[in-house]
Amino acid sequence: MIEKIIAVLAKFVIAVISHGGYLGVAALMAIESACIPLPSEIIMPFAGYLVYAGQFNLFWAATVGAIGCNLGSILAYEVGYHGGRPLVEKYGAYIWLNSHDLDRADRFFHRFGAAAVFIGRLLPVIRTFIALPAGIARMPRLKFHLYTFAGSWPWCFGLAWVGMKLGEKWHTDPRLSHWLHRLDAVIIVALLAGVVWFFWSHWKGRVRVTA
Repeated sequence: MIEKIIAVLAKFVIAVISHGGYLGVAALMAIESACIPLPSEIIMPFAGYLVYAGQFNLFWAATVGAIGCNLGSILAYEVGYHGGRPLVEKYGAYIWLNSHDLDRADRFFHRFGAAAVFIGRLLPVIRTFIALPAGIARMPRLKFHLYTFAGSWPWCFGLAWVGMKLGEKWHTDPRLSHWLHRLDAVIIVALLAGVVWFFWSHWKGRVRVTA
């Protein structure tokens, strides 16, 4: 079951990027930054593979990915800015955002201030939700977008670079394929545990909201 979910998600990402090119990368990264859990860890490595294939440029792949992060963050920022925490808590469960996610992003923002937007964009999970507390705190929009781009670009570049290097090695180094196949069972178990934990913890928050 988990293999099918991952395969469907990967096919969706591949189809969007294959047909949309750089615009597809920007659109997918915008979705992730709008607090919808579409992982950049799938999006950008495939963009990096297309760098290896000669269809993309590494610099521009990272740049359009970061631009997509800024575009998607507009929605999350404005929701926090205009609706505040009550609105986020009321409707967040419908996009699998529970109070724990918001608390974590909120604590992170208040600990590091405006720099949290830059730092948070370099961290998994937090990067998806950091725009909400920034909006709630009414961080100046220009500063917010500058920090968002500055933190998103190296994240996008790093993931795309990994995808590019994996593409280079896949057909030239048989050890890569061999070890990945040996780790299949471990990866599947880890992903299954992560998915079960994610949906269980977030479903409880959703039930409390809709009750």
